[in-house]
Amino acid sequence: MDLEAVRTFVAVAEAGQFQKAAADLSITQQAVSKRIAALERSLGVRLFTRAPRGSELTIDGQAFLPHARELLRIAERSVASVRPGRRPLRVDVIASRSAQSGLMRGFHRAYPEIELDVVMLFEIEAAVTAIRSGAIDASFRAVGAPGRPLPEDIEYVRVLDEPLQLLTGPAHALAGARSVTVAQLAGHRIWMPGIVPGTEWGAYYDDLVAGFGLTIEATGPNFGSDALLDTIADTPALATFMGEHTRLIWPAGHGLRRIPVTDPAPVYPHSLLWHRDNPHPALATLRAHLAATAARPDAAGTWTPDWVNPH
Repeated sequence: MDLEAVRTFVAVAEAGQFQKAAADLSITQQAVSKRIAALERSLGVRLFTRAPRGSELTIDGQAFLPHARELLRIAERSVASVRPGRRPLRVDVIASRSAQSGLMRGFHRAYPEIELDVVMLFEIEAAVTAIRSGAIDASFRAVGAPGRPLPEDIEYVRVLDEPLQLLTGPAHALAGARSVTVAQLAGHRIWMPGIVPGTEWGAYYDDLVAGFGLTIEATGPNFGSDALLDTIADTPALATFMGEHTRLIWPAGHGLRRIPVTDPAPVYPHSLLWHRDNPHPALATLRAHLAATAARPDAAGTWTPDWVNPH
């Protein structure tokens, strides 16, 4: 159904005259007549009859009028839902308990008037595709991986370097340490079943292993964080890495220890990605907020792979 014809019908019904409706719509009276005639042919009924003072609605026109108004309201809401600044800002984070999610919670506290849709995509390729198609406005990622540069229309800025911590059970050999150096981790089994080959975090831990001679095991099914915490708590030979800002809760009886890693401190580099032509005004607000509040990257005494932020 032609929405312009519906809009013209409502204008004539409210004005009571074709001529006045034409003036209100800034079109000719002939154009009004053609639109109404086309709408009547589409519906198979007469909508107006001539009257001494203009035009009056027929019984069918009276029945159609409230539905026509609702059609126009729905059309306006549909347009508003995708109009930059009117629809929610859609941002991708990897996990709900991650540092990225914490950054978005901080943004929401600072700007509660901005509507947000937070989604979780698994692979960076899926995130980049969604950014380029307009399905999302931005994504938090560790930028790139060896041999996989970002498309030229994707912009990014590094917003947070998150220090890694060692998570152990109470009987682990390092459980009593206030901090551990990367060198002290050599020979210890670090279990991370969530690492997936080909992902940016997989590339990050591959470089960490190669750079410092660590042993990271990704064997076994990934049953989620609760199962990982249960295993670490009960297995003295195993530890795992966890981001400093990752929010996890475990039973008090687990006795888990979060131990800072130093000399150098491995940090996971979080960047914000977006399309260079994205006009959503809240995106600029998010970028400014992160620039003002997130920890400064490349602090002294930290380590990231060479391929991070390659340009």
